Amino acid sequence: MRILIISDIHGNLPALITVLTDAGPVDQIWCLGDVIGYGPFPNECIDLLRNQPNLVCLLGNHDAAVAGMIPLNTFNGDARRSVVWTSSIISASNRTWIHERPETATIESFTLAHGSPRNPVWEYLIDPGAASINFEYFETQFCFVGHSHLPIQFTFTAPYRAAKWSVPEPDTVIKLKPRQILNPGSVGQPRDHDPRAAYAILDMDKLTWLPRRVQYDIKTVHNRILELELPERHALRLLEGW
Repeated sequence: MRILIISDIHGNLPALITVLTDAGPVDQIWCLGDVIGYGPFPNECIDLLRNQPNLVCLLGNHDAAVAGMIPLNTFNGDARRSVVWTSSIISASNRTWIHERPETATIESFTLAHGSPRNPVWEYLIDPGAASINFEYFETQFCFVGHSHLPIQFTFTAPYRAAKWSVPEPDTVIKLKPRQILNPGSVGQPRDHDPRAAYAILDMDKLTWLPRRVQYDIKTVHNRILELELPERHALRLLEGW
């Protein structure tokens, strides 16, 4: 079983198309949430994603905000502007689809969450201490998360000790070892100073994780954000991945 793992598309249609093409044939797609928010192509991204066969897609915090499921005052000013705009143009069927997304999923030995198993919608897992605590909140061997937009992996060491962490090198196959938490990075808005779209391929039979980066048409997304008079910051950060 070859699984495409994606997260944080954020309305970036060129990045999503490029990732789907680059990944090639897969048996399933697991999306860890935030299909929309920030980017200028929310309906297009949902329409493309929801028509993919064998899709599992979780609820992200931006998805939830656009659908009116969480309050807007939890977002900063620029993010709030994008949520309000996205909410104003999202189609009724796509709004319903968002409402139907689960916060977590468990598939065989894998737990899926947008933020963390402890707080699926909101918590960022970016430090070993928080990761260590979160191992107590899932029972499977592995957990996949998004939300931070950073490709990273945490490995359990011992109770009450900080987890071991590392940043995987793109195109380097990683043999998974129980127990681990892994983040594929962001398709549509990377924040590790690498502007290329990030994703991963899980081989369930070999228990391997292959992180990937791929260049996409950033300028089209950048220009469209500016044309729509959405926050300029969201356009600029795409150019350098911050």
